Amino acid sequence: MPLGRQAHTECTLAEAVSFAGVGLHSGAPVSMRLVPAPAGSGIVFRRTDLDNFEIPANGRNVAKVSYATSLMRQGVLISTTEHLLSALIGYGVDNVIVEIDNLEVPILDGSSLPYVEAFQSAGIKRQRRRREYLRILKAVEVTEASKDGMKFIGVYPGKGYGIDYRIDFPAPIGSSRFLGDLETGAYADLIAPARTFGFREDEPMLRNMGLIRGADDTCAIIIGGKKVQNGPLRFPDEFVRHKVLDLIGDLALAGRRIQGRVVAERAGHAMHTALVSKLLKDRSAWELAPEFDEESESVSSLHGLGLTPAHA
Repeated sequence: MPLGRQAHTECTLAEAVSFAGVGLHSGAPVSMRLVPAPAGSGIVFRRTDLDNFEIPANGRNVAKVSYATSLMRQGVLISTTEHLLSALIGYGVDNVIVEIDNLEVPILDGSSLPYVEAFQSAGIKRQRRRREYLRILKAVEVTEASKDGMKFIGVYPGKGYGIDYRIDFPAPIGSSRFLGDLETGAYADLIAPARTFGFREDEPMLRNMGLIRGADDTCAIIIGGKKVQNGPLRFPDEFVRHKVLDLIGDLALAGRRIQGRVVAERAGHAMHTALVSKLLKDRSAWELAPEFDEESESVSSLHGLGLTPAHA
């Protein structure tokens, strides 16, 4: 089961797990194996097709971010990392080697659920090293003007790993808000199953850009004619939950699990990773802390969903 707030030592997988599929954007077949790693290793991608070249999953290696979050080191690419990183952080896996034989992580069913189910089957191994958290000491914010208004993301001091995320899309998605705390340990049930989504009308444009070559209705929620074409949804608010899933994966590139509160409004991969970059550059905004303060209550409950008021 996920380790949540009770785990104060680092963890890895108890045994290796394997996956096979295609890349969402490349359409290329890919095999991937997650291997237990020593304490202090972090999450490291290893391109087995390129002499085992390694790319650590951290903010220094973030490549161009648009419709997915990619890593690059010395010209070697790992693309669409967010769903796997989200599962690792959400389930409490600190150290793992990701052996992969192509440039893009497989999309699987478009969520993080296949990863979580594999982790549950393999089991989690506690390690001797104390887990360190990235404790937020002051506000760090990123804003962006768009034709539809301002987009925003910020991180603030707080207990737990609070998330307040709002989205606003055309029908049938509309406006939705997620409010919760990752430290409740409910990631596997309430976030991991939420799938990526796209609009049918955007398909020609994206394919002309060389994207979504591996997409079909088995790995994404498809929206067309102002309705979901391949329902049913797994949650009434599955769209905003998937944005939270992406957020957790992107913020994993800070290198540690965050202790604080994240507020986002109409953000996306580019803004998520911009926040990571801005945060890491401001050394006065955070400190490495050995554990959460258990005497304080968490920011909120993951069951506080479906709220609509604007954030404070």
